[in-house]
Amino acid sequence: MVLLALILAPALAAALAYLLPAVGRGVLMIGTALVHVALVGTLWVTPGEQAFGGWIAEDPLGRVILTLVSVLFLAVAHYAVGYLRVENPRGGRAFASCMLGFLAAASLVTLSHHFALLWIGLETTTLAVAPLIYHRHDRRSLEAVWKYLVLSSVGIAFALLGVFLLATAQPSGAGRPLVLEDMILHARALDPMWLRTAFVFMLIGFGTKMGLAPLHSWKPDTYGEAPSLVGGLMAGALTSCAFLGLARVLSICFAAQADAFVRPALIAFGIFSLVIAAAFIVVQGDIKRLLAYSSVEHMGLLVLGVGLGGVGSYGSVLHALNNGFAKVMIFLAVGNVVLATGTSIAGDIHGVLRRLPVSGVLLVVGLFAVTGSPPFGMFISEFTIINAALDASPWVAAAVVILLAVIFVGIAAMILEMVYGAASAPEHRDEPARSEERMRLAFAPAALAVIVLGLGLYLPGPLAEALSSSAALLGGRAP
Repeated sequence: MVLLALILAPALAAALAYLLPAVGRGVLMIGTALVHVALVGTLWVTPGEQAFGGWIAEDPLGRVILTLVSVLFLAVAHYAVGYLRVENPRGGRAFASCMLGFLAAASLVTLSHHFALLWIGLETTTLAVAPLIYHRHDRRSLEAVWKYLVLSSVGIAFALLGVFLLATAQPSGAGRPLVLEDMILHARALDPMWLRTAFVFMLIGFGTKMGLAPLHSWKPDTYGEAPSLVGGLMAGALTSCAFLGLARVLSICFAAQADAFVRPALIAFGIFSLVIAAAFIVVQGDIKRLLAYSSVEHMGLLVLGVGLGGVGSYGSVLHALNNGFAKVMIFLAVGNVVLATGTSIAGDIHGVLRRLPVSGVLLVVGLFAVTGSPPFGMFISEFTIINAALDASPWVAAAVVILLAVIFVGIAAMILEMVYGAASAPEHRDEPARSEERMRLAFAPAALAVIVLGLGLYLPGPLAEALSSSAALLGGRAP
């Protein structure tokens, strides 16, 4: 079955990767990614497949996030082949195995319609990514790994308690325990007190994995120390899986008509995340840590849109898609610059457009993509969320616009100085690291830039239908 193959194929490849030489690992990663994308494509042709009595199933929202994860992994796998020729993180064997293990775990998250399986998948993503962060084998990277593991484990423990509370809220005879469709169908029969308590625990748990403020403190250190392609995979794919986990419980809450309890909390977390992101972005000096706070911003926008409801829910699902592609694209472009200069400190990087013209152009494209500028896809999703805010409260809409403007200025100031600033004297790493201009390290971010631009100009019919269905599941509607 296709659903099982989507999980088992990368899991088996992860085990095999550890036994292969370096060339074989690269071929295996790309081959597995291509097979995975092809399998995901079949779900768009024949949707509605399920297995194990509905515990594993696909639906429009899960299909959108699964497609995002699959395409992002293909781009990162292609980039990793060139990256591993320059760097040798964790010996390469564990690196390839953990990458493929992450793909298997993320696939399980997107296809799980049983909350216990979903929790297992999210916990597995944590364990798969952790070794990838320990890149430089120094004290700072070790500290980042432990901080990520500890805070993520605390968060996922809250989510597990939320699963137990959700099971408590479901009375006997109200369908299969903890199966999403049955819980939505019998949502009115759920105990309101236990359901609300479960939501609080899951908001804290999945919010920690997403990196919502004030649960975001692991992000700057982790993204700052991890290789750029790993940071991109976390910012684009891992956080999207965590958002999906939160969306699953929200769909039950909305079906149970708990909107009055749920929506204010989401709006509060969303606005506070934007405030924290704006405050730290304008004073940031490290480009990868700046992208970490940018991720906090966009996670805030995701929950804000769902909290506002209406077209905001549609905007949030579309924003998850746009943010994933844009964030990985700019992380890979930054990775090329870091390989060339040996640093991620913005003050030490100047004249990128002259020294590394391809990456310089991609950085400028990434700047406008991640800040929601037209004609990129993120402009459409952010504009949709702002429209929802205008319908709900002009004050909320004004606050969002002001905070987004501050964030744009902070990101633009750093990236434009890096790209157009006067170049310093050539460094000893310039020549070997100019390999970033080779196709293998430039192709993946360039391809993602095309996707982000394409989503701003045209939405394919099947994708638009999936987004509309996802919005309806989250108590909203299409524009």
